[in-house]
Amino acid sequence: MPSPKKTYKTTVSGLLAPRHVVSDEDGKELGTLQVSRNRLGLIVGATWRPLKGEVVEIRRDPGLLRAQFACWTEAREWLGSTIRPGFMRRTIEMWTGGKPLRLVPTLGFCRGWRVVGTKSGLVAEAKHGLLSRSATLCTYRKIDLELLVFAYFIGGIALWESALPTSLESVDRAAPATARG
Repeated sequence: MPSPKKTYKTTVSGLLAPRHVVSDEDGKELGTLQVSRNRLGLIVGATWRPLKGEVVEIRRDPGLLRAQFACWTEAREWLGSTIRPGFMRRTIEMWTGGKPLRLVPTLGFCRGWRVVGTKSGLVAEAKHGLLSRSATLCTYRKIDLELLVFAYFIGGIALWESALPTSLESVDRAAPATARG
C-alpha cells in the first residue's frame, strides 16, 4: 500500500446530531461537519463549515435508495452526488463532474471505506476504530477536501457494513463495468 500524501483526523461529539471536527496532521482544526436529522431520526444531510472557504451543504436526494445524497456550495454550485445501485451492494458510486469514484469497504476486518478512482486506483481511505467514533482520513492522490469530507459522511452512514472483510480483488471490482471492458 502506498504511503499517504496527507492525513486528517476526525473527532466526534454529540449523539443525535453529531459534530465531526476535522483536523490536519498537526492538530490544526480545518472545519466542522454537522449532521442533521428529521423528526423520525433519519439522516437528511449535513453542513461542512471550513474555517477558510465556502460552506458546503450535503442533502438527501429524493429516492428510495440509501446513500443518495448531493453536495452543494452556498452559491448553489454542484460538487457531487452519490447513489448505491442496489440494496444488497456494499459499493457506493460517487459522481463529481470530473471523474467517477466509488466507495468500497476497506480490506480486512476493520471499519472504514476506500475511495477508488476508475483509472487512478486508490484515492483516499477512511479508517475507523472498531468501537471508536473518530476516524483517520488518508489521501493517496489529489482530492478536494470537500469531496473527502463528502465521502467520509457517506461512508459513515453505512459504517458497520464495511466491517466484514472484502477480497483482494475488490480493488478490481471497484471500477465501473464500463472501465473494465
